[in-house]
Amino acid sequence: MENAVKSFDVELKQKLTEMLAWFHDYCVGNNLRYYVLGGTMLGAARHKGFIPWDDDIDVGMPRADYEKLAKLMGNRQIGKYVLETPHSQAKDFFYTFSKIYDTTTTLVENTKVGTKRGIYLDLFPLDGLADTQEESQKKFKKINFRFNLLLARVTGVRKGRSFMKNAAVRLLPIIPQAIINDKKLQMYIDDMCRQNDFDRCKYGGNLLGAWRYKEVMESRIMGKPTLYQFENISVYGAEYFNEYLTHLYGDWRKLPPVEKRVTHHDFAKCDLHKSYLDK
Repeated sequence: MENAVKSFDVELKQKLTEMLAWFHDYCVGNNLRYYVLGGTMLGAARHKGFIPWDDDIDVGMPRADYEKLAKLMGNRQIGKYVLETPHSQAKDFFYTFSKIYDTTTTLVENTKVGTKRGIYLDLFPLDGLADTQEESQKKFKKINFRFNLLLARVTGVRKGRSFMKNAAVRLLPIIPQAIINDKKLQMYIDDMCRQNDFDRCKYGGNLLGAWRYKEVMESRIMGKPTLYQFENISVYGAEYFNEYLTHLYGDWRKLPPVEKRVTHHDFAKCDLHKSYLDK
């Protein structure tokens, strides 16, 4: 059983690396700026690849490049990959950021609606906030309130989450769509994030990231996209990677305790050999 799990983990990471390589080439070919973010940037800097106990890919693009990519890819499949954005009309796509899916695979996420797609790359817009920390925090709080509201309405109860958060996850969906419409809330959050240009504000970042306000920092830290090794490929990350990772994680070179070396992914089913498009 243990060998089967290891084999699955290796194959999953190979397919995700292949997807990231394709994404890198597509962005370079279309003159689009991007950076690997969060755990992917940490993995590149500390492990020259995946964090050993992690199994996802996060990338970010300044809003202008993010929207240009959406226009270029549209709703059509390119090779085996397809992009889905918050503007998707699908009732089970509630994300406030975009995802690129591998259509040759199947993954069912552990959410209330059980989103069924393929394995994916998370694609976040990088947006500006303001030129002072005080004003940035004020703007972020308004976005964050709505973000947490949507998250509580669409996500599933999860082990390890605080009692209060799981209570909100159980109770908030009771409020009918006529009062809180999830799709409209999704669009409203997107509109709030896009108000200020990333390159023209002193402070900004991934306003939709898992680390919340910690992801807001001086925009100059991202700087010129800089190449880093990631597994057997090269990817773009923050120019000032040490500042970026220190801001996000503190002492990022130090490994966490063994009990915390676990994946944060939460999915109900994953099949690397069957397309979710197959009936």
